[in-house]
Amino acid sequence: MAETPMIQFLGAAGTVTGSRHLVRAGGRVVLLDCGLFQGPKPLRQRNRDRFPFDPRRLDAVVLSHAHLDHSGGLPLLAKAGFRGAVFCTPGTADLLGPLLRDAAHLQEEEAAHANRHGYSKHRPALPLYTAADAEAVFPLLRRQPYGEPFPAAPGFAATLRRAGHILGSASVELRITAHDPVTLAFSGDLGRRGHPILRGADPVPEADVVLIESTYGDRTHPPDPSGELARVLREAVERGGAVLVPAFAVGRTQELIWMLRKLEDAGAVPPVPVFIDSPMGIDVTDIFCRHPEDHTLDMAELMDAGRCPLCCRQYHLTRTPAESKALNDRAGPMVVVAGSGMVTGGRILHHLQRRLSDPRTTVLLVGYQAEGTRGRALQHGAEAVTIFGERVPVRAKVETVHGLSGHAGRDDLLAWLGALSRPPRWVYAVHGEPGPARALADAVRARLGWDARVAADGETVSLS
Repeated sequence: MAETPMIQFLGAAGTVTGSRHLVRAGGRVVLLDCGLFQGPKPLRQRNRDRFPFDPRRLDAVVLSHAHLDHSGGLPLLAKAGFRGAVFCTPGTADLLGPLLRDAAHLQEEEAAHANRHGYSKHRPALPLYTAADAEAVFPLLRRQPYGEPFPAAPGFAATLRRAGHILGSASVELRITAHDPVTLAFSGDLGRRGHPILRGADPVPEADVVLIESTYGDRTHPPDPSGELARVLREAVERGGAVLVPAFAVGRTQELIWMLRKLEDAGAVPPVPVFIDSPMGIDVTDIFCRHPEDHTLDMAELMDAGRCPLCCRQYHLTRTPAESKALNDRAGPMVVVAGSGMVTGGRILHHLQRRLSDPRTTVLLVGYQAEGTRGRALQHGAEAVTIFGERVPVRAKVETVHGLSGHAGRDDLLAWLGALSRPPRWVYAVHGEPGPARALADAVRARLGWDARVAADGETVSLS
């Protein structure tokens, strides 16, 4: 008898990060996403655990998008012997180059820093994976355009549909015919409606089972965050200090620069030097301009007019470590945009170590801050944070501008679900902390009348 289609939630269930959903049917195995866990130490430790399946017997990975909590485990998978195909959109494939290489570089760099300064509990500190492990992923990538079905494995027909979250992001429609035919829809991360740069999400026509992200399943976003952003920048300029913006190099950096330029053009904020202190962010911006299939009309028109739409008036790119360190000697006002978005690593740590104790400094949080990250601690008023083994007092002003998130809010998520042509049998909330995930499941039951529940970590459920 053919194997009944089953799905196992191996990450992003009860938490936001570590997106990994294993689908089995007819003796074949397909993994939806292979992300890194981020946040509290017990979650991060799971990145070093063995996979609860044999990577050598995995047929394929279907990737929703390039953010590390969805793609950052691919080098670990290749290191463990996976040699199948990794299917993704062309935009995602292009982004994976700088993202995975940068992740490997940072891990090697941070392990070396810990060994030099002796603050790691491990002797020696080892990176999670190396640059060579990251390079092993790229020959496995298979580019698939939006909207065109393709065989992910025998008995598995997949279609990628635009998700509007970041460049190349996709929802996955998986038609499984190895047993009784069943359709699984995985939202991936959905973008909010009205995104200023990216085209909106496309609906999945129908599905029997839906996995829906729930990062902001308990709230809606303000319609226009530009006024709040302008206020924060004006007040920061008056104080004369630096504005430090931890921002994801993919998506958040580009949208922030777009909004800053529009505020400058409108006279809502004074032009100040803006430093993009992220080699990856610089590379990603170039990639963004090469993928018009994801651009909104405004973005496309500016590209056609020959203007670079992703730059400010006083725009500076800092690629080298020496250029980054030189910013420490520069007085404000200025804006420094650097990774990582949740203050878990990257160049932003060096700037915070240097300037967080200065009351003239503003720390501007513009994206989701997961539980257990420094970003969440700063957002919740921590008096001090530990950076490179040093306890750094927080005297800077910490601001959060909501509405810049690349994630859909509750009403956007419900609208995407409501576009299905028929009710699914089950809806599972994934990629959310327990409160938002429960709130979204409750909203699905109350507003749509569908069977909705929160996916449990490690749980295996039938798709039939």
